[in-house]
Amino acid sequence: MGPLTHKLDRSVVIQASPGTVFRFFTDSARWAKWWGAGSTIDARVGGKVLIRNPGGIEVLGEVLEVVPPERLVFTYGFATGKPIPPGSSRVTISLEPCEAGTRLHLLHEFPEAAVRDEHVQGWRFQLSLFANLVSDEVFAGAAGVVDEWFEAWAVPDDRARDAAFAKITAPDVRFRDRFSLLDGLADLSAHTGASQRFMPGVRMQRNGDVRHCQGVVLADWIASGADGRELMNGTNVFVLGPDARITSAVGFANPPAAK
Repeated sequence: MGPLTHKLDRSVVIQASPGTVFRFFTDSARWAKWWGAGSTIDARVGGKVLIRNPGGIEVLGEVLEVVPPERLVFTYGFATGKPIPPGSSRVTISLEPCEAGTRLHLLHEFPEAAVRDEHVQGWRFQLSLFANLVSDEVFAGAAGVVDEWFEAWAVPDDRARDAAFAKITAPDVRFRDRFSLLDGLADLSAHTGASQRFMPGVRMQRNGDVRHCQGVVLADWIASGADGRELMNGTNVFVLGPDARITSAVGFANPPAAK
């Protein structure tokens, strides 16, 4: 490997712990989900790295350093296609914890500026795919969390309702809708308890599948009266933290249908 004087730096924040993120560098099944079917990694010093891109283009590498869950270093070059042969560039992926989960820093070192420039958009795209793959795994139970949120709104006992919300929300959870400006678990639980007194028998439930992207969840809902008749419907936007608890939610009610 010659002098690597040209560097590509990129940092992204992923809503997962460093340990969870690092699993994608040590498990070939997860590695292949990121890079494509047939891609593999042997996550030990001297282990082989194989990336199979669309169109049959293959990248080969060798693991130079593994420090779980902090750093992975490997060589990078093309077995087929262009622009650089195996062993001619070096990739360092570093992870550090942050409030939102994990800050991933990518450093890719090249022998030529033109080759580096060809990889800028590629890494922008691949790290975006990677963040989504990790968050899909972390938030695989998002639909269940949403269901528990709506169920908690109908719990009549104060202590039981507190416990129901505490299970699925952060202590400083925020909730906003046309009738709510709430900060913190105690505020949320007291407000939902009051809503039961003013709207007895009203229940909410999820309507259809949730839609999720990197910790943000959209969930349609229906509110029904004690007689089961639909009173209103709308959509909630939930933001989940790295522990898959709700950190904030915003509720949107649809306008009544024209009669």
